[in-house]
Amino acid sequence: MKKYILSVITAFLLISCNKIEEKIDQTVQKTKETVQQKAQQVVEESVKKTVNESINSLTNSKDVKFNTVFPGTGAPVISDEKGKKFKFPTGSEGYVFKYKADIAALLPFLESQPTTDESKSDKKARKIDGQSIIDKISLASKFLPENTFDTSFLDEIKTDKSIQYYKLKRFPNSSTLIYSPTSQTIIQYVEVNK
Repeated sequence: MKKYILSVITAFLLISCNKIEEKIDQTVQKTKETVQQKAQQVVEESVKKTVNESINSLTNSKDVKFNTVFPGTGAPVISDEKGKKFKFPTGSEGYVFKYKADIAALLPFLESQPTTDESKSDKKARKIDGQSIIDKISLASKFLPENTFDTSFLDEIKTDKSIQYYKLKRFPNSSTLIYSPTSQTIIQYVEVNK
């Protein structure tokens, strides 16, 4: 009987030890996963903060008026104008304008802008496919700090098939225009080539 009781106690101890070991393994695994998640979260937040600070410190922007970039007496009537001038770390400059205008009046005005090199300039604006523009804006907006770039219009230009895209190069300025016929809103990106 002693052998029987000793065998049962030994078996019970082995089972208990296995269960305790199993429980310890589970606890260690959960702790390890929690620590990894928290470490990953801290790293992601740190990287995002560093990127935001870098972009903010490297990209200088200031408000600018449309007529300072595109002077002229026959300027088209534009309204609700907003403009930003950017200077990137590479030294290149660019402008982004958002305004309302009649595209039929705007394009001839832009085509008549003076150029420093007629051989590198377009005489007429050309209509282009907008998918590459959408892709570039989508990609760029992912790397900009939060609340720097209003991406709500991206949904509109992705779904509205009436949106028109134009490209016009009047050296040193190269313009890309996104035009919504329904709202007559134009978003114009101007790259300055030097």
